[in-house]
Amino acid sequence: MSDEKSMGVNPHTGQPLPADPGAPPPPAATPPLAIEGLPEAQKQVGPPQWSSMPSQQELAVRAALETVMDPEIGLSVIDLGLIREIHFVGGRTIVRMMLTTPFCPYAPQMMADVKQASESVVPQPCDVDMLPDAWSPEMMPDPGLLGFTY
Repeated sequence: MSDEKSMGVNPHTGQPLPADPGAPPPPAATPPLAIEGLPEAQKQVGPPQWSSMPSQQELAVRAALETVMDPEIGLSVIDLGLIREIHFVGGRTIVRMMLTTPFCPYAPQMMADVKQASESVVPQPCDVDMLPDAWSPEMMPDPGLLGFTY
């Protein structure tokens, strides 16, 4: 059996385990990644961080958005499933949301409330992008909140 196979691989990092438990891990083989075209202070350093788990910032923004209500339905934008994506890019928060109806008369006020709620917990500018997608109750985490019984 070769030394490489007997050393094993750390399942969390993908790096080979050192032969000596007291030895430091080998240096990372991948060079730092950077986004072209961004100012130096906004470039990502190191490997990209992909995770299915939301970040602490996203959890904070989602919690704040629980207070933003749809005035006609009386449920929050989170309960209605209107908030589709939250991203943190280049020192800005980007919230992508939809409306329950494309001609919602409260759209400008709801967008302003989403922006204000986001900026209250993450101290950076927030952009709210409106998605043209059609909304349906199936997008809600709990459609029973609407009072429907299936």
